[in-house]
Amino acid sequence: MTDWIGETFTSRTGWDHLETLVDIENGNRMAGSEGERRAAEATRDALAEVGARNARLDEFGIQGWTRGESGVVVDGLEHDSIALPRSPSGEAAGEFVDLGYGLPADFERHDIEGRVVMAASDVPDHHDRFIHRTEKYHRAVAGGAAAFVFRNHVPGQLPPTGSVSGADGPVGEIPAVGVSKEVGLRLGRRFDGETATVRVEADVHDATSRNVHAELGPETETRLLVTSHVDAHDIAEGAGDNGAGTAMVVELARALAAREDELGCTVEFVAFGAEEVGLRGSEYMAENANSEAIKAILNLDGVVNGRTLSFVTHGFDELGAAAERVGERFDHPVEVVPKQGPHSDHWPFVRWGVPGYHVGSDTGPDRGWGHTEADTLDKLESRTFREQAVLLTALTVDLASDDFSVAHKESEEIAAALEAEDEAPGMKVTGDWPY
Repeated sequence: MTDWIGETFTSRTGWDHLETLVDIENGNRMAGSEGERRAAEATRDALAEVGARNARLDEFGIQGWTRGESGVVVDGLEHDSIALPRSPSGEAAGEFVDLGYGLPADFERHDIEGRVVMAASDVPDHHDRFIHRTEKYHRAVAGGAAAFVFRNHVPGQLPPTGSVSGADGPVGEIPAVGVSKEVGLRLGRRFDGETATVRVEADVHDATSRNVHAELGPETETRLLVTSHVDAHDIAEGAGDNGAGTAMVVELARALAAREDELGCTVEFVAFGAEEVGLRGSEYMAENANSEAIKAILNLDGVVNGRTLSFVTHGFDELGAAAERVGERFDHPVEVVPKQGPHSDHWPFVRWGVPGYHVGSDTGPDRGWGHTEADTLDKLESRTFREQAVLLTALTVDLASDDFSVAHKESEEIAAALEAEDEAPGMKVTGDWPY
């Protein structure tokens, strides 16, 4: 039977939901906001409309954060910036130090105590691992820096956003802002060693977020999770990060509702809230879930940004082989990355040994337009959405079948892999090392 392929490739269900999400509050789906609430409710309703059962919301409390004004002032000149979420309000001044990429060695080479430090959003090709924004921020805090400036490496006058909070607390310790590549390079060229002032205004308050749940397939204790996150940063539409992932969850539910008799276990669809501020929605679910009953997690975060799907498999060889089989079946390239990837909603489950994918797109050396004002619907193609929906529907059926099995790992094995891949040092700096 191949009728489902044509139906999926001509369906407008998922793409229409993507348009719904990006139009809510002009795309402002910041964790704990009115826009995030409306997006979660729309996703719940969309899942129910395509035939998923028990579509519902599960609320939880978070530390809310609302952006105010920010600035970087040097030599009387104010330079364009945006506050990084979970930065505290405040003003700090100190000698400006450009740390380049902000590698661990860059922090070790400089005395940053009392200084305003700037680090780029990328790492050089020769470096053996990606260094996340939160690690650079926490290294600045640990070194006694007065403030942190995060410079985009992608041109286009696009200051980047992104939370600076780690597991140790929902709000950071020093003011933090993002600046565009152009502004950052000008600051580094003209003002390295000069006194700089970083100012952040933000409202920190109690807020509520929510996860969206629905199911298809037989009622079994064992379940396959198909997930995304519904929240987005407040500066753009959040089309690629992660409206497309949530729209894909809805599209997969539509396609699988017609193939429900092929599912060997319950498929639970989850659109998490508050991913962008410390994986709060997935942490909340993981704390209350029976992880032994989770067969695997298929987490969609970054799909549609590029035409080739990328599957980070966390060392679960069976997951990599399943993705490659689907690619071969449809003569469609896929990228399988067997490494650990501790930066999306699969991680609260995978870190304890639950088999899981982080599914995104191969976008080359850059992350695309995510976390900037340019993360808008026009960057995505409906053709790519439909192609990937076909592949991901087929993969979900395979994963949920009685013929597919993948063993859980011991948490010690995940920890050893993180150590071997040099991910552990950064996680220990940010407070995200749970072992």
